[in-house]
Amino acid sequence: MSREIHALTISDLSSFARALRESLGKREAPPSHVEMVNLLSKSAGYRNYQHFRAQEERRSEVPRPEPVDHDLIERVARHFDGAGVLMRWPAKNSLQPLCLWALWSRMEAGRTYPDAEMTALLNRWASFGDHALLRRALVSLGYAVRSKDGRIYRRIEQKPPAELSPLLRRVMRTQGAV
Repeated sequence: MSREIHALTISDLSSFARALRESLGKREAPPSHVEMVNLLSKSAGYRNYQHFRAQEERRSEVPRPEPVDHDLIERVARHFDGAGVLMRWPAKNSLQPLCLWALWSRMEAGRTYPDAEMTALLNRWASFGDHALLRRALVSLGYAVRSKDGRIYRRIEQKPPAELSPLLRRVMRTQGAV
């Protein structure tokens, strides 16, 4: 049988020790393993071990924040100038998606963009002069959708990566706008 590992956090060690000492003092013989687990759980403020496990399972269901790759953020931030404009397209494929996420975040949710307006925006947001590359990349990576005739673009709503917010703050900090 495999063993489950549960972390026990004790907010007041003194009251925990006192409750455990009192429980052990009432016993004539040393407790069995199951009895000891129940005594520890009760001393920590739970009704018994099952109550402790149920509470731990509820806590583990709470979503934890995603880890953020700060090195990636710094490498991508170097591609933006002080005004938040993408100066150059990264040669490394691993940096390109986060650059596109930064552009995606500037598009309004639910709004459609005619081709000419999308071109103008991409030329404003990127100074290296290849709006077609950016449009294709936004569409091919699934950040935007293009109509069949290529005249209309729309941002696809989805959860951005954990690195997007810190990147935007980093880029804005270089602007002095945070």
